[in-house]
Amino acid sequence: MPRAGLSPDAVLDLALAVVDDGGPRGYEELTLAAVASRAGVAVPSLYKHVGSLAQLRRDVSVLGGRELLDAMTAAVIGRSGTPALRAMAQAYRDFAERCPGRYAASVVAPAPGDEDHEALARRTLDVLGAVLGDFGLAGDDAVHAIRGLRALLHGFVALEAAGGFAMPLDLDESYRRMVDGFAAGLTRG
Repeated sequence: MPRAGLSPDAVLDLALAVVDDGGPRGYEELTLAAVASRAGVAVPSLYKHVGSLAQLRRDVSVLGGRELLDAMTAAVIGRSGTPALRAMAQAYRDFAERCPGRYAASVVAPAPGDEDHEALARRTLDVLGAVLGDFGLAGDDAVHAIRGLRALLHGFVALEAAGGFAMPLDLDESYRRMVDGFAAGLTRG
């Protein structure tokens, strides 16, 4: 008989707590043993509620991706062009700072055939594409710009989380200049 209070949702909540408490490395450090410890059960007891560590990691990744997408989508509503790009980039950075473990989970690519995860990835690309579409980008040009933007934003937040910016200059100003430089490049492009 399952332990009282343990369910698939409860196991996911415990996994999220492990990820959140682990900071930027929380997603990497997610194990069934860590979740079982928080639940006060043996690892085999979790298999009544989750199929595998891979399934649990996938569920955490999808949830993190949805939360990031929701934050970016809310940020761009009513905006277009450079203001939309700035707002989306700020929402991206804010999410990565507020939820570093979930952020790390959110950038994991979906496994082939995982329809829900692939649909989430498509919706994310749709939002990015809509923002970049304001710069006249479509087709292959939009794909290249989306890749460049994701690399810029992820690179900055990953370096920031790792303490990679030790110089005594305002990081907010650096981030703003980076995003504005990308927007200017799109405008000239």
